[in-house]
Amino acid sequence: MSSMEQIKVLREKTGAGVVDVKKALDEAGGDETKAVEILRKRGQDRALKKSGREASEGIVVAYVHSNNRVGALVKLLCETDFVARNEEFCELGRDIAMHIVALSPQCVKQGDISKELLEKEREIWRTQLASEGKASEMIDKILIGKAEKFCRENSLLTQAFVKDPNKTVGDLIAEKIHKIGENIQVGNFMRYEM
Repeated sequence: MSSMEQIKVLREKTGAGVVDVKKALDEAGGDETKAVEILRKRGQDRALKKSGREASEGIVVAYVHSNNRVGALVKLLCETDFVARNEEFCELGRDIAMHIVALSPQCVKQGDISKELLEKEREIWRTQLASEGKASEMIDKILIGKAEKFCRENSLLTQAFVKDPNKTVGDLIAEKIHKIGENIQVGNFMRYEM
């Protein structure tokens, strides 16, 4: 049975509702770590349901690093202007912009990686693997794994979030969708560096 103190702590930690937190704690047998994971999965389920809704409002957020040599602009979309003015939504935009400055993703989602860039990387890997004496059929299998990893590591939504490497930027957005109750998407971004 979940205690009120556990419910309060998890509500503050996750932003989920009292009933959702209580159900997750009960399902996890009182284990807070498991309850957080259950809430995250449920949040992602809800985010998927809301992802089909049109996100035509939003904000443009700028972040410039303290050295004034690198910065990012992010177009963060939501469904209503009410949410666009919400401080938590604006904070999400700032966090994503800071993440972009820190980890320099190439695109928003994995499918957006250009075929030219991926082919260029494949040629480099192929040359490296051949020089190591790998057999050609082995090289083809290795290239598949390297390409998947490259796309995952260079796409904003699948990168480990800079402030919490235990979740991706996509997980962070899914949590905010669950908490705010609207579809949220990264429309686009630009990273600038001197």
